[in-house]
Amino acid sequence: MALCGAIAWGLAAAFPGGHLVLPHRTALGVAVLLAGIVLNVAPKRHFRRAGTTVDPMRPRNSTRLVQSGLHRWSRNPMYLGHAVILLGAAILLANALAFAAVPVYVLYVTRFQILPEERALQVRFGQDYRDYRRRVRRWL
Repeated sequence: MALCGAIAWGLAAAFPGGHLVLPHRTALGVAVLLAGIVLNVAPKRHFRRAGTTVDPMRPRNSTRLVQSGLHRWSRNPMYLGHAVILLGAAILLANALAFAAVPVYVLYVTRFQILPEERALQVRFGQDYRDYRRRVRRWL
């Protein structure tokens, strides 16, 4: 996420011709950014209360399949939060090219983080995870 944010900032700085006029840009950008932070932090607190890992590099260490809280609507609310944070940053930058960071992040994290996590969770939780995947979308 940080790298995509840096790319967004770099694109906005390198191509000022992509500037957008956005009414209430600062208020909107901050509101979206804060929503992204909530989407990222709230599920982490929920995982800790459930007594399972929040470490995305070690999904095999998961002790519970969390299906409540924001996980009722998204299998990946923490990553969704990252994407929303990037969207808020792009709004604040007010540059059309900065918005490219959002789909780049989504594609990257899906391929290199979410898909491997899903495979590990499938092995760990079996049918419960298959049922959860049928009920809840990956992003929204």
